[in-house]
Amino acid sequence: MFRTNRAAGILATGRYLPEKVLTNADLEKMVETSDEWIVTRTGIKERRISRQDEASSDMATAAAQQALDKAGIAAEQVDLIIVATVTPDMFFPSTACIVQEKLGAKRAAAFDLSAACSGFLYGTSVAAQFVSSGTYRYALVIGVESLSKIVDWSDRSTCVLFGDGAGAAVIGPVEEGNGFLSFELGADGGGAELLKLEAGGSRIPVPKVEPGSRENYIHMAGGEVFKFAVRAMNTASDQALLKAGITKEDVDFLVPHQANLRIIDSAVKRLGLPYDKVVVNLNRYGNMSSASIPVALDEAVSEGRIKDGDMLVLVGFGGGLTWGASVIKWSTKEKKEGE
Repeated sequence: MFRTNRAAGILATGRYLPEKVLTNADLEKMVETSDEWIVTRTGIKERRISRQDEASSDMATAAAQQALDKAGIAAEQVDLIIVATVTPDMFFPSTACIVQEKLGAKRAAAFDLSAACSGFLYGTSVAAQFVSSGTYRYALVIGVESLSKIVDWSDRSTCVLFGDGAGAAVIGPVEEGNGFLSFELGADGGGAELLKLEAGGSRIPVPKVEPGSRENYIHMAGGEVFKFAVRAMNTASDQALLKAGITKEDVDFLVPHQANLRIIDSAVKRLGLPYDKVVVNLNRYGNMSSASIPVALDEAVSEGRIKDGDMLVLVGFGGGLTWGASVIKWSTKEKKEGE
C-alpha cells in the first residue's frame, strides 16, 4: 500500500469526444482495407477525429470542466492538474498550464506526463499520492490525445487504429477502505523502437525532417507490440490485485486500455470475468491512447453500470514501453475535513 495519511479516490469523471466520426467505410475509400479486415483484427468500427483548429487543450478542458461540474468543485479549488498526453499543444508551455488558464484554476500546480497509453494510470498514481499525503486536496488528471494529427493516413496498418478524445478524473479524499487500493507501474525502454514518433524532438528536430519522410508519424511494430501487450496486461493486473490483497474473484469490473479486442479478451480470460463486467467502447472510438481508460470509465459510470462499493481493475500498456494497473474500490463520496 502506498497510502500514508488518508484514502484517495475518484470523486467524479468527465469526457469529451470530437463530433466527426470516421468509419471503416470511410477508410475503405482512403487506403486498401475493408471493414471486415479491421473488425476481425482489432474490433474497431469507427473513431472520432478532432477538427484542425481543435487542439488537445481544448478537448482536455471540456472533459475536465465536466468532471468538476459533476464533483461540485470549482476550478479555483483545484490544487494540481496533470495532463497525460503524447500529443500536447506544443513542446512548452505544458498543455496542463494551458488547461489551467482555460479553466481558471489559478492556484493549481500543472504539468504534463508522457507515458503514452499508460499515461492516465501513471497520472492517477501521482495525483493519488499527493492527495493521500495531505499535500493537496483536489487533483485533476486528464488523458487527452489528438492522434489523428500524427497518423500517416497512407499507412493502412496504423491509420485504422487511432482516434481522438479526452477523459478526466477529479481525485480527492474518500472514506478509509475506499478509493485506490494499489498501483502497479512498469517500463521497458528496451522496447522503445517498437512504438514511437521519431521526429520533433532533439534527436530529429522538425527542420531536419526530410521531405517525404515518415518520421513525423506514428510508427508501430504491430506484432511485437501485440505480444508485449498481452503479457503486460495480464502481469500488471495480477500484481495490482496482489498488492491490494484481493483475488480476481473480488473484481466487479475491468476497465482496460482500448487498443485491440483480442488483447482485451486475453485479460478477460485471465481474470475469469463475464463480459458484462468488462467496459469496452473500442468499437466506437478506436485507440485513444491516454484518453481511452478515463473515457471508458466515465461512460460506465454515467450509464450506472459502476456503483459505489464496486471493485475495479484499470489496466493498460503503451509506448515506452510502459504498463500500469490500479485497483479501486469505487466511492465518489468525499471525506470532508474533520470527519
